[in-house]
Amino acid sequence: MSKAPATPPAEGEAPPKKSKKMLIIILVVVLLLVIAGGAAAFLLLGKKKGDHGEEAHEPEAPKLTMDTSKPPTFVNLDPFTVNLAPEEGSHYLQVVLVLKVVDQTIADQLKVYMPEIRHEVNLLLSSKLPSEIATVEGREILADEIMVRTNYVLGFDKPRDSDRKRDKAPWGPIVSVLFNSLIVQ
Repeated sequence: MSKAPATPPAEGEAPPKKSKKMLIIILVVVLLLVIAGGAAAFLLLGKKKGDHGEEAHEPEAPKLTMDTSKPPTFVNLDPFTVNLAPEEGSHYLQVVLVLKVVDQTIADQLKVYMPEIRHEVNLLLSSKLPSEIATVEGREILADEIMVRTNYVLGFDKPRDSDRKRDKAPWGPIVSVLFNSLIVQ
């Protein structure tokens, strides 16, 4: 008992629409999977600054404190000799720096970052004009700029001036930069 073969549709009739419905269902499912995957990736990777004008909440840097009951910790840097930016002829600067740091553990960690610190200090020193470092005020500004750059290398951004005046605690592991020797020729 075999079944009779299906009769082809007559000339005016349309074929069955099962294949179009199945195609639409597959497309909708694939689209939903892509949207769900994008949402999951967005949530897993977290929000970052920029795209939507919102800033992601960044953890604050750990509060640094200096133990005044212990003697201060200093890190001597090798001497720097750089050509200064041209002003009236060529000049060079030879400087020996000492960094005052929060504690001995920071002093030990500085060894790891020393190539990058030396690079930043060299760039800064070679960008100066002789007239900029001729005065005491100019040298204090230079010391502050070196402190900002070395703290930045260590992952600490300079706080806003209003925050710094309010909080007298050190804002980075480098508390100050001292000149043991500074010669301009």
